[in-house]
Amino acid sequence: MHYQIESHQEAKVVRCIKGAIYDVTVDLRRDSPTYRQWAAAELSADNRRVPYVPEGCAHGFQTLSVDTELLYLMSEFYSPGHARGVRYNDLAFGIDWPLAVESISEVDRTWPDFERAGEANRARGVGT
Repeated sequence: MHYQIESHQEAKVVRCIKGAIYDVTVDLRRDSPTYRQWAAAELSADNRRVPYVPEGCAHGFQTLSVDTELLYLMSEFYSPGHARGVRYNDLAFGIDWPLAVESISEVDRTWPDFERAGEANRARGVGT
């Protein structure tokens, strides 16, 4: 689950242009009434759904078909120094993924849990 911290927070729109994904957004905005809640939708080339991911939210997806392509539009350039993430299976969120995770990058597998990520960000003086 990826996001960027201040001063490079980004909003996104996501479109699946080939295949299908299970798309998840987690609200990490402390002042939001949906803080720490998640929402998901199946996106496919056929259903043409295009969710909006607001600034301050983490985003991730699981592919549902072998040959899948996505198109992202983002409000901010990627900044490696501002990139953060939390694990897809973090108990703080309880995301219900439709399939067993069979393949995941080392970076995504080893993101800290949400509580540890928040503590580390607060120690650096930045919000999640």
